[in-house]
Amino acid sequence: MANNKKKILNLFYIFITAHLVLWTVVPSIVNQNLPLDTIEALAWGSNLDWGFNKHPPLSAFFSEIFFRVFGSQDWAYYLLSQIFVIISFYFVFKLSQDLLNNLKLSFIAVLLLEGIFFYNFTTPEFNVNISQLPFWALTVYFTWNIFKKKQPQVFDLILLGIFAAAGILSKYLFLYLLISIDLLFVYLILVAKDRKFQFNYLISLEVFLLLLIPHLVWLTNNEYVTITYGLARTGLEPSQIINHIINPILFVLKQIGLLIPFFALSFILIKKIKNKVNLKDKKLIFLIFINLVPIILMAITSLISGSKIRTMWMTPFYLFMGLLIIYLFKNQINLKKLNNFIISLVFLFLFSPFVYAYVSLSKDDKRTDYPGKEIANKVQTEWDNNFDDPIEFVIGDEWKAGNLSYHLKSRPKWEGFLNNNNILNEAKEYICIDNICIGTYK
Repeated sequence: MANNKKKILNLFYIFITAHLVLWTVVPSIVNQNLPLDTIEALAWGSNLDWGFNKHPPLSAFFSEIFFRVFGSQDWAYYLLSQIFVIISFYFVFKLSQDLLNNLKLSFIAVLLLEGIFFYNFTTPEFNVNISQLPFWALTVYFTWNIFKKKQPQVFDLILLGIFAAAGILSKYLFLYLLISIDLLFVYLILVAKDRKFQFNYLISLEVFLLLLIPHLVWLTNNEYVTITYGLARTGLEPSQIINHIINPILFVLKQIGLLIPFFALSFILIKKIKNKVNLKDKKLIFLIFINLVPIILMAITSLISGSKIRTMWMTPFYLFMGLLIIYLFKNQINLKKLNNFIISLVFLFLFSPFVYAYVSLSKDDKRTDYPGKEIANKVQTEWDNNFDDPIEFVIGDEWKAGNLSYHLKSRPKWEGFLNNNNILNEAKEYICIDNICIGTYK
C-alpha cells in the first residue's frame, strides 16, 4: 500500500515536471520574441507601482522579480508562467486527496486539466490570467480548511485573506470566486443552518482589506483607470437590448466548446453517466460553489449588463473542474480503462505543444515574431552615436516601448504613453523614433 502511494506521488511529480519542462522549452525554441501580455507586464515592472492603466500590479511584480534574477532571457518568463501553473496543479492535487481519500483518483483529477487548453496551449504567455492561478487554487484550498472545521484556525483565516488579496491584485475578476465563497458561507449559516456566524471569520476580511489599501489608494488617485479599462473591454453597450441575449448565449456556447476535450477525456473512465446528487453532501456543496457558481455569476453578469465575456478571462475558473467530475462519478470510474485514458492523455499532452510549435513556426506575422532584440540593438547604436549617458527611460505604447525596455542593456523605465507626457520636458537628453522616445533624466 505504501509502495503504491509512493509510486502515484512519484508519477504526479514526474507529470508536473514534464509539463513545466515541455511548456518552457517549446516556446523558448519556436518563439522569436515574448508574447504581448508578458512584454506589457515587464514594461510595467520596469517602473513598479500599485497599479497600472490596465491591471493591478502583481503580474508586473513577479515579472520584475524574474528580470532582476535572469535579465532579458526569454525562457525565464516561460518558466515563470509554468511555475504558476504547476503550483496551482499541486494544490488541486492536495485538495483532491482530502475530498476523495483516494490518491489515484486525485491524480486523475489533475490529469484531466490537460484536456482544458487554458492549462497548456495558452500558458506560455505570462499575464494576469496566469498570475491568478496559484492564488485561485490556494484560496479554494484554505477555504476548504475553514469550511471543514467548526472552529477554523486563525492561521488558515490569515492565509485565506492573504491569497484572496493576491488574487484581486492579479486581476479583479478574482472577485467572482470570492463572492461564490461568501455565498457558500451564507448558505451554510442561513439555509443549511450547518453552523453559526463566528466573528473570527472576519480575520480573513481584515487581512484582505489591509493588503488592498495601497492599491485602493492608487486606484483613487488615478481616477479608477483599471476599472474603466475593464468595463471598456467588455464591449458594454446598454442601449442594445440584443446584447443581453446574444452575449450570454455566446458565453455559454464557448464554455461548452472549450470543455469538449475535457469531457471526452473524462468519459473514457466513466462507466455510465448516472448518479444521484445528494445536496446534503457537504463536499459536493463545496465543489458546486467553487466550480459552478463563479461561472453562473459570469453568465448572470453578461445577461444583466449585456457585456461580452472574453474566453481567456475564464482561465482560472476551471481549475477544480476535474475534481468535481471525479467526485460526482467516483463510484462509476472504471479503472480497467485506465490504459485507454493514459493513451488519450499522452496524445493531448504531446499534441498541444506540437500544434503550438507548428503555429509559431508556420506563421510569421505574430507578436512572437516581432524582431524586438534587433530593433533594440539599432536603437542602442543610434543612441550611442549621439550620447554618452545610458538610456534611462522609454515612452510609447507598451508593446514597442516595452520591448525596448526589456531588450536595451540599461533596462530603461517605461514612463507611459507619448501623448501629454511631461517626462520629455524634464529630460536631460532624448530622441524620438517612430512615436517612441528614449532619453535620460536630468
